[in-house]
Amino acid sequence: MSGTIYVINPNSTVAVTDGIDRACAPLRLAGGPKIECLTLAEGPPGIQTQHDVDGVVAPLLRVVGELEPKAAAFVIACFSDPGLHSARETTRKPVLGIMESGILTALTLGQRFGVIAILQGSIPRHLRMINGMGLASRLAGERAVGLPVVELADEAKTAHRMTEVGRALAADGANAIVMGCAGMAQYRERVEQAAGVPVVEPTQAAVFMAIGRVQLGW
Repeated sequence: MSGTIYVINPNSTVAVTDGIDRACAPLRLAGGPKIECLTLAEGPPGIQTQHDVDGVVAPLLRVVGELEPKAAAFVIACFSDPGLHSARETTRKPVLGIMESGILTALTLGQRFGVIAILQGSIPRHLRMINGMGLASRLAGERAVGLPVVELADEAKTAHRMTEVGRALAADGANAIVMGCAGMAQYRERVEQAAGVPVVEPTQAAVFMAIGRVQLGW
């Protein structure tokens, strides 16, 4: 299979990219496309505001344009899906956003989904996008762990908050939960066990969709 699926972390925190790379490991299949995870050096340490989202679009599109000749597909590994539609206008290769892909995957697992956000301030931005997808009626709730991206590496603190929020979302009526940040990948199994419902790691969902698109030529 020619071409590479480029998974682009639009923030500049290499530790987040490393976590994304580990999350992609089960999807590196014999005979399948190569999966390469990249860090956008021009990005902020964490994408936490609309200003952060808007600020990474131009450098992200530049990277997409530069990599387009070698790419089989692109995955934008930020839960705000920055530049998703602009990237789709920049290249004819498939472009997947992890928020869109994660939510669509959750809808195959249950009638109502919940989202674990990083910060309370992220929730209005996510709700705008969920409303734009026409899926507000399927949202059981969104709750924040209250930790910035750079603190997600504090395993004990983050695992405690993630499992607390996962249980609360299940109590809200979520039949499936989407992790609302690419930096949460390592906590998926613990949240799933605590909440008792399926938990979607959105970068895995997007990469899996990208593999399907590449293999089927869609």
